[in-house]
Amino acid sequence: MIEGRESRRVGNDPVRAPRISYRMDDAPALLAEPGTLAVLGFGGHAAGSDDPRWLRVPLEAFDAPASCELWQVDGPVQCGSHGALHWSAGGGWLFAALELDEREHGGPAGAARTAYAHLRDFIRGRDEQQVLRIWNYQGAINEGAGDTERYKLFCDGRAEGCGDWFAQGYPAATAIGHHGNPHLLQIYMLASAHAGTPVENPRQVSAWRYPRQYGRTSPGFARAMRLPAQDALAISGTAAVVGHASAHEGDTAAQLDEILVNLEALLASAGMPAGFDTHAPLKAYVRHGADAAHVREKLQQRLPGVPVLLLHGDVCRSELLVELDGWRYA
Repeated sequence: MIEGRESRRVGNDPVRAPRISYRMDDAPALLAEPGTLAVLGFGGHAAGSDDPRWLRVPLEAFDAPASCELWQVDGPVQCGSHGALHWSAGGGWLFAALELDEREHGGPAGAARTAYAHLRDFIRGRDEQQVLRIWNYQGAINEGAGDTERYKLFCDGRAEGCGDWFAQGYPAATAIGHHGNPHLLQIYMLASAHAGTPVENPRQVSAWRYPRQYGRTSPGFARAMRLPAQDALAISGTAAVVGHASAHEGDTAAQLDEILVNLEALLASAGMPAGFDTHAPLKAYVRHGADAAHVREKLQQRLPGVPVLLLHGDVCRSELLVELDGWRYA
């Protein structure tokens, strides 16, 4: 649990960032805790719940049993469903999640277009209209060649579904390939009643400015988002990309080193303290199971005490072998 952080004020309202922690408790126990906004379980063996605040993420954890990810806010939480969309809200924060079968929407582009249009329309009816952080998990993300690669089709559909939704600035985001049902698209997000501050990495070209070689539609996300309270940074999926090019092809260790350099540059750009601590939960997405032990060992050496969920997931570029995302609290 993350405790002892002071609230900041946005307008006349006291705001404190959601508290994100990894816990070994079961879903019912976590859902019963005060202020629980969401509980995420990982992999097919994660025990389920009918509560709209519960979400099973289709990424298997390399460490068993896997921790759950707990989001908590100050104040009471309400929750419900809006068609296929499940949501919860409290303390000025909103969690929303949506799962679609691509076969019912004409493929990756159609599913992404439908999902983002649904989320956009739902959010516009809420007080919490400022989208700060999004996670996208897509089956077989690198399947297909050229512009028909599934991730590139997802980017096409996402842009169509968003329309002018993010005309004032993109949220932080992650896009990772899962190894579950290849037709499943899962998206979940964090939104607020107050705007955050997008953050870019000076070592990297902004994603929406990528050249044509990466697809017809550039990915739409910020490298990170400083939350409205200014006491937390939501970090997007960060890989071994320098400028716009992938670095260290085929070398997992070198890619991980480059990622850690990128993360430090991002913290500096956000005005956050250098380094990560025991209250800075991270996820590491590893493409090949054979690399998991090495990634775990290297992260334990470089980031001692930092809680890391090690997950089996494919990075959106086939040559990239590992990616990190997570949170940093001031």
